[in-house]
This record gives sequence, structure tokens and C-alpha cells, in this order.
Amino acid sequence: MRGIPTAAVTPRLATVIADQQSIVTRAQLNAAGLHDMAIARRIRWGIWQRVLPATYLMGNGPLTREQQNIAASLYAGEPCQITGAAALRTYGFRYAPPDDRVQVLVPHEERRKSTGFVLVQRTLELDPRARVNGLYQVCSPARAVIDLGRQTTDLRLTRAVMSEAVQWRHASLDQLDEEVRRAGRSRTAVVRHVLQELTDGVRSAPEAELRTLLETSTVLPRALWNPTLRTTDGLRLPTPDAYIHEAALAFEVDSQEFHANPVGWATTFDRDNQLGEVGIDTAHFTPAEIRRSPGRTLRRAERIYLRRVGQVPEPSVLIIPR
Repeated sequence: MRGIPTAAVTPRLATVIADQQSIVTRAQLNAAGLHDMAIARRIRWGIWQRVLPATYLMGNGPLTREQQNIAASLYAGEPCQITGAAALRTYGFRYAPPDDRVQVLVPHEERRKSTGFVLVQRTLELDPRARVNGLYQVCSPARAVIDLGRQTTDLRLTRAVMSEAVQWRHASLDQLDEEVRRAGRSRTAVVRHVLQELTDGVRSAPEAELRTLLETSTVLPRALWNPTLRTTDGLRLPTPDAYIHEAALAFEVDSQEFHANPVGWATTFDRDNQLGEVGIDTAHFTPAEIRRSPGRTLRRAERIYLRRVGQVPEPSVLIIPR
């Protein structure tokens, strides 16, 4: 073990070092017979690093994400739970922000303070659905998403992670609602707003941005978002992002990622054809044009709607309640 006298490397310490990916605490080193002066010398020589109070890396390179999580949990002590962006990264969330901090929950009576890359949040209620991930606990996706949303005022980011949670079935609307209710009114305005959008059927951040834009119109009626449509003989139709029944008009938000391959294009054409067979026209928008040219996007949506409303028969389509 780099920098440790051979006599101090007991089998137990060797196991701790391996399990904790070379992150060790002062107490663990002291228990192995390596006292504070010896620790300080190794840090001064550049063999080890102090990464958090009484928490060390037995090496001199940058910490990996996993080492950060381990160090944060060792610093915060038991019981603690990793939440927010760090937790979402462990679940593979694509839209988890690249935040270098590790947010941890500790019981309210604990007196640990935020320091370095660790953001300590005291709570009256730890997450009962937290999962054990090796050496530390990770909050459930629902709790982690809401905790992240409470730490930011970035509406677009909050929409992205909450939509991803529902779309990829990391968490249900009921679970998100439960976490918002648990948090009460403490910094929950943004997550409440996004939860209402999701409840209304919006399923992505670009969809939410289009919805907000369309609702500023004095021309367009309120659209249905991601409605379940069936023909009168029971055939399930593709679900459009937004739908205005009286104009037989669907709106779709098309990301470059989805259409960057032939399968994505083929799926879009097939969806449009199926809706077209029952008289529904589909207008497509990209996230980029919604964000960069909202006025032009809105005017185009209104023109398409006005060309169709009253000019085409309502389709023989049933809208199935949620």
C-alpha cells in the first residue's frame, strides 16, 4: 500500500483500502497504528491527499465520481444518503447535470457541515426507499429528482430530469407527487410547476417549452398533451405530443437525436401516415426552433390551425381519458 509502513497494513486495513477505492478516514488509519504526524508527512510529501476533513486519498491523482461518493459518505457518516445529481448519475440519468458536488442527506440532529465538494442537507425524514450501493446509500430516483429540483432555479434542467424520470419509468407521477408533498413549500415552486406539466401529459422539456409557448396564443385552443387516441373500431393510434381535436391537428417536437438515424425517420413517417389515414395532420417542430425563434414558431402553429379549423371534418377518433 503506497506510503504505509508494511507493519501497519493489517489484513483488515488492506480490505478497507481495496473496498473504499483508496479513500480512508483518519479513524481507520489511526486504528491501524498510523497516527496524525505520519499522515501529515505523507500529505506534505505529496503521496496522499486530504480530500475532506479527516478523509484522505491514498494517491495524488484526481478523484473519480465513485471516489467522491465514497469520500462524501465517509465524511457525512452513518446514516447518510446520497441524493441530487450524484444519485441520478448512479441511475444513469442522461440529463443529470455535470455538478462536481455530492449532495448528502443527514438526520436533522446531525451537525455535519457542507465543505469542499460535499453539500450537506439536514432532513427530518431520510428516504425510506433509499438503496444500498456498495458502501453508501443512494436515494430513490423520485427523492433524488425532487432534491435536485429544490437546489436549482433552472426550469429547463428541472423539466429535463423530471421528464426523464417519468419517461424512462425511474419514478411514477405518484412517487414524485409524494416527494413534493413531503417537502412542503420549502423551495418547491419550480418542481410543483413541472409536476403539473407532467400531470397534464407533457413528457419532455422541449414539449413543456412548446406548451408554454402555445398557451400564450389568443388564437389556439388548449391542446391535449400525449393523449391516448383510438379509432371508433378500437384501433390504438400513435400518441402525438399535442393534439387539437376540432382541427384534426397534431403537434410533434422532433429532436435531432431521434431523427439522426433511418429508424427514427421511418418511425416518424409511419406515425404520420397512421394519423393521416384518420384525417389528422401533423406539424413538426424542433427544440432548437422553439427556443431560438418562439415568435415564428407560434405564428406557424397558428397559421396551420387556422387553415384547418372549420375546413376539415373532425376525425372519427376517440380520446381515451387518463
